[in-house]
Amino acid sequence: MPELPEVEVVRVGLEPAVTGALVTSVTVFDARSLRRHPGPSEDFVDRLVGRTIAAAVRRGKFLWLPLALSEIQETGDRVDRIRGVSGLTAAPSPEFPKEAVVVHLGMSGQVLLRAPDAPDDALTRIRIELVSPAHGALLLNFADQRIFGSMAIDDLVPTADGFRAGLGAEAPHVPRSVSHIARDPLDPAFDDARFLAALAKRNTGIKRAMLDQSLVSGIGNIYADEALWAAKVHFEQPTSSLGRAKATLLLSEVRQVLGKALGEGGTSFDAQYVNVNGASGYFSHSLNVYGQQGKPCPRCGRPIIRESFMNRGSHFCPLCQRLR
Repeated sequence: MPELPEVEVVRVGLEPAVTGALVTSVTVFDARSLRRHPGPSEDFVDRLVGRTIAAAVRRGKFLWLPLALSEIQETGDRVDRIRGVSGLTAAPSPEFPKEAVVVHLGMSGQVLLRAPDAPDDALTRIRIELVSPAHGALLLNFADQRIFGSMAIDDLVPTADGFRAGLGAEAPHVPRSVSHIARDPLDPAFDDARFLAALAKRNTGIKRAMLDQSLVSGIGNIYADEALWAAKVHFEQPTSSLGRAKATLLLSEVRQVLGKALGEGGTSFDAQYVNVNGASGYFSHSLNVYGQQGKPCPRCGRPIIRESFMNRGSHFCPLCQRLR
């Protein structure tokens, strides 16, 4: 599943194109990609056409597009007017958005921006036609090979701490389905002290805690392994035994790893992980332990090993990351 850097790369690519864009048409090719939407395909289409996208927002691995009512929608006969006028744009309502399109990338979901006359990608499940104030007519295609990802319209609710919902947001409103997700370490509103205190109270292995999205979001298997290696911590080290200094170091390494991955466009092992233009990231060339089993540790030269963990694997150096 894409982790924070991959989703942030998508958000950054979407933001200038979709902010202020008017949805003029929606085509659902595969209703399975609406499994999390509380209604049939027709409901998704009717609630989305004529709406203005206010922003592109991310918290952890979760991405959403807040929706505002447009002046056209408020005056009626919106569908005919939207589809009948070339280059039409609509001003958003001054009130805060109350709904958002929540995008779950799942294992292989992609959000792709295309020219209006571009053919649909082979795995396109949902096509959204837009008129962007900055770029004119565009297609926003949701493609998904395994169909584990989805789109859904969800209510926006106040954030628990009163701060803005996530990166790309101004308003303190988060989709209801994302409200239980903790802030990620790159979020300006992330509370280090609160996280460290909560981590010390856990009675579990450190990697299991790092993957708990209700404790800290955005970290998956790849970046957990990389940060643990950088901090010289074994993935099964009990959280209660870390100590504040080591936990603080680990949090710092998490930020370093996520930041570096962002700078390299995320991690792409195959064509499933791409940005909105279909380009792959390059952080896979910078991995120290993840997927490197049998290769020498970049720090000590001992072979990296892989052990089973939660139906997946943990990659680590047996010398640098001894269980203490």
